[in-house]
Parts: sequence; structure tokens; C-alpha cells
Amino acid sequence: MRLYILGMLFLCVSASAYSQRFADNKLGNGIRYTAKDSSFSTQINVRFQSRYSGLMNLENSNYTDNFLIRRYRIKFKGFLYDPSIQYKIELGLSNRDQGNFYNENNGAANIVLDAVLKWEFREGWELWGGQTKLPGNRERVISSGSMQFTERSELNAFYNLDRDMGLQLHHEHEMNGWIIREIGSISMGEGRNITASNVQGYGYTVRAEVLPFGKFQKKGDYFGGDLMREPKPKLSIGITYDFNDNNNRERGQLGRFLDTHVDISSIYADLMFKYHGFSIMSEYANRRLVNGAAFGQDEFGEQRYFYMGEAFNFSTGYLFKNKFEIAGRYVINRPERIDIAPDSEIVTLNLTKYISGHTLKLQSSASYINNHEEANELLFMCQAEIGF
Repeated sequence: MRLYILGMLFLCVSASAYSQRFADNKLGNGIRYTAKDSSFSTQINVRFQSRYSGLMNLENSNYTDNFLIRRYRIKFKGFLYDPSIQYKIELGLSNRDQGNFYNENNGAANIVLDAVLKWEFREGWELWGGQTKLPGNRERVISSGSMQFTERSELNAFYNLDRDMGLQLHHEHEMNGWIIREIGSISMGEGRNITASNVQGYGYTVRAEVLPFGKFQKKGDYFGGDLMREPKPKLSIGITYDFNDNNNRERGQLGRFLDTHVDISSIYADLMFKYHGFSIMSEYANRRLVNGAAFGQDEFGEQRYFYMGEAFNFSTGYLFKNKFEIAGRYVINRPERIDIAPDSEIVTLNLTKYISGHTLKLQSSASYINNHEEANELLFMCQAEIGF
């Protein structure tokens, strides 16, 4: 609460002191300021998601629902000293943003999402240092405010790499009209905001992307829907490999901490295609134990299994010229053990009205969840994304 109050006071004072300089800003660009001597710049964005969700058990017709603030974020970004040195800070203030309070982060609120410096030390080369998203599956790297659906897929929920603390090296170059990107990362391996000493191993991640038809407009390969209505076909294909050495969390960088340490291997393949309002995104994830027991005990003495398995996600949508978009998604999840969760198939239909791009939009979705060996379910969501 103290951090929230200070953040809002900062925003109010900044807006008041520099209101004339911000007069030409528009929705989505936040509040921008550059020092008179050009020694630094900052852009401040605030956004939140207000959501209703309802879940019906199709076996007994039991219906549960709730309203919540799914996400509430404050983001700061800009440059320091030189435009080649960029920074990004993002704070998550809603309860769902912060997750559980574990001993490994001092039982404290897990507020800091991103705190990273990005140094372009040579054209096409960037070195990142700090805490941010790992270069895993595409759907995870896409901002939660730029999603095509009300929520990410079950593939992402159970198999993503999430955020971690460490170093990343990014490289991009062009070859015969093709754009090729390579990313390498060394991270703690246990996730964000861990304060305990790393007596275990590290996480090692490599990713490659190929864009055979050149770049998407405004980095459209990393936001949902074809908002730019690409005049020419655009395609991005990516593959990631991650090895998490001596890890003790259920899902690598996420989940409960167990008393067993294992080696985890994860593979991801994905693609994004856009053309004239039509879009396709597809992903495959496979996570396996390389070494170690499949289960362990958490801090409460409960036996829990490491979440291993594979999943496939396919989604497609079409954006009409009136800024309405209809999209569909099909997900298959195959956990390695029934002790973890049942096999499932999920079909989702989503409707979005973009008022001002991804900054201001209304979304609704309906999902049919086919849980093998358990009761099937219907999930309904309605959400407003509001930001500036």
C-alpha cells in the first residue's frame, strides 16, 4: 500500500509539473519526459484488467464465479546517460500479480516483475542484465496487456519459463531479406525475487527466431491479433531450449519449492503469422525430467509432483475493419502423470472490441474444457483492459 501511494503521488506531481510538455501525448504512450540535458528519459504507463469469470461443472451443474482485478501494473521505461542504455521497471500490485509468499523470497510481497537494463553495445547486439522474462514460448513473452484472448493458454500456464534473474545476450541480423534472431540466457533458475542464496545450479536458455518475409510492423510478432492489418504476409518461427540444473520448484521458475532437486529439460516451438487482419499463432511445449525423483515434499510436508508433460496450442483470429475481432483457440495438455492433473482439451471462442489498440479494449470468451477422467467444465470470462 505504501508503494502504491508513493507511485500515485509521483504520477500526480510529475503530471502537474510538466503538464505542458505532455500535452501532445496520446492514449497508450503514457507520460513521457526527457531531461533538458538529455541525460535520461522516462515513460510511465499504468494499466489494469477488471475481470468477471464463471466456471460451470457439467457433471453436477455447480457454478462458481467472481469479479477481480486480474492485473494492476505500473511500468517505467526509458534510457539512462545514453540512448543505447535502456531500462525497464514493471511493478505488479494486484493480489494475483504477487502470487504466494514463499520463504525463498522472505515471505514478502512479490511486487517487482521487471527490473532490467538493456545495453546496445554494437548494432544488432544487446546485453540485458537484471530480472525479466526469459526467452521461452512466444505467448509468455507477449505482454499480458497485448493478448488476443482474455487469458493465456493452459500450455503457458503449466509449461512457461516465466521471469528470472540473470543475463541475456540478444542478436539480430538480416540475411538475404530474412531476419534472424538469436538469444542466450543464464539465470538463477528458480524465478523472480528470490532472496535465498543459489546453492543449486543455474538455468540455461537459448532461442532462435527466423522471419523469412522481414519484420512485422511495430513488432507485431509480439502482440496478439493483426492490429496493423499487415499488407504483406509476415511469418515468425521460433524454437527454444532450456536446461534447468538442480532445480527444486514444481514448474522450474514457478510453483512450490520442494525438498528434492532435479534437472529439467524444456523445448518450445512456435510461430506467428499475420496478413490483412488474419492471424495465426501456434506453440508446442515439452518438459521432462533429465535426472532426479519425480516428486518431493513442500514446506508443509505435502507430497507434490514436478509438473512434466507436453502441450499444444493453436489459435487463429480475424480483425474486422470496425475493430471487432473474433478468435478461436484449441489446446491439448498431456501431463506426464495423473497425479499432476488429468489430460485435457480446451476449445475457446473469444470476441474483442479494440477501442484504442491493446491499451483500451473489451473482451469476452467461452471455453469448453474436456477433462479426461474428470468432470468437463465451461469457463466464461469478460474483461476490460484499461490503461494509458
